[in-house]
Amino acid sequence: MKIHLSTFTAALIAIAMGGLPVGSASAQQAAPATDSAALTLKSRIPLATVDGRMDHMSIDVKGQRLFAAAFDNHTLEVIDLQAGRQAHTIGNLSQPQAAYYDPSTNRLFVASGGDGTVKIFDGGTFQLLQTVKLSADADNVRYDARGKHVIVGYGGEKSLYGQVARAQGQKDGALALIDPATGEKTAQIATDGHPESFQLERSGTRVFVNVPDKKEILVADLASNSVLAHWAVAGCTDNFPMALDETHHRLFVACRGPASLLVLDTQSGKPVASVAFDSLIFSDDIFYDESKSRIYVVARTAQKDNPRAPGPGVIDVIQQKDPDHYEKIASYPTGWSAQTGLFVPDWGKLFVASRRQPSGQSGEILVFETK
Repeated sequence: MKIHLSTFTAALIAIAMGGLPVGSASAQQAAPATDSAALTLKSRIPLATVDGRMDHMSIDVKGQRLFAAAFDNHTLEVIDLQAGRQAHTIGNLSQPQAAYYDPSTNRLFVASGGDGTVKIFDGGTFQLLQTVKLSADADNVRYDARGKHVIVGYGGEKSLYGQVARAQGQKDGALALIDPATGEKTAQIATDGHPESFQLERSGTRVFVNVPDKKEILVADLASNSVLAHWAVAGCTDNFPMALDETHHRLFVACRGPASLLVLDTQSGKPVASVAFDSLIFSDDIFYDESKSRIYVVARTAQKDNPRAPGPGVIDVIQQKDPDHYEKIASYPTGWSAQTGLFVPDWGKLFVASRRQPSGQSGEILVFETK
């Protein structure tokens, strides 16, 4: 089955106007796919009490809980996935951008851009245990299983859509390494600009960091906390989200200008492929599905005259034919301004967060199952 762009565009416009509920029969029929659909929308979890932009998420696999950062709402939403509902809200957060749940300590780490803090909560009672103060703009969070550290990107200049915002007195960004048991910051790696998405090797000690202000990928060694290389991403601006295929030594970087997926060789740092998206596709999360050899690009459609404005969401599915060749095989409309998500390989599920639509329909967590 070929992708009918006119049908898909119509679906996006309908969502933008608030007239096509995501998950309805019409929405699913309008979603183009291949002969064997890559994704199936299985359920929707309303976020009735949440307004504004959603940011990154984390998962408690054993407890079947999803943690979603509600940036503009100043909350972290705890979602009970078995019940399919909001179970708890952690409030009074200053523009939360990401979270990480550590099952070994039952602690929840929440990074907030507004005050540059990482707040550590008990994962059962949600009592605040500790606050780690970073200089500014605490953002993406990852866990280093080898070194047993929670890693948080923070600080630095932050350019977006050609504009630069700089925290007072803050010139350089960094990755902070935090001991999850004590909450102490044990080390940092300077990035000389605000670090966006970063990915860690499982079989090695390298970390790859998108630094859009420098139009580069910084490569560092977590064993020595030293910088190894700076890879320029020529022809790519606003290189925010990133995913890693460690088996084939491939790094995937989504660029917003021009809207495309850049594929690099992690052994040489050289680009090996590029896949164009539809224009004005802005992604904040991409994921590599090793079992299906696919990349899921969670994005929104921006307005040409105002790229900051919310727009209809979309998932682009890119098939890895081999390490050097890629093809877009499907696109699916999602929800209003849905540009962040979380892929859980253990379950074969992709979660996508949308915000309240112009029609008044509440924001949602959309749950897709891979095929």
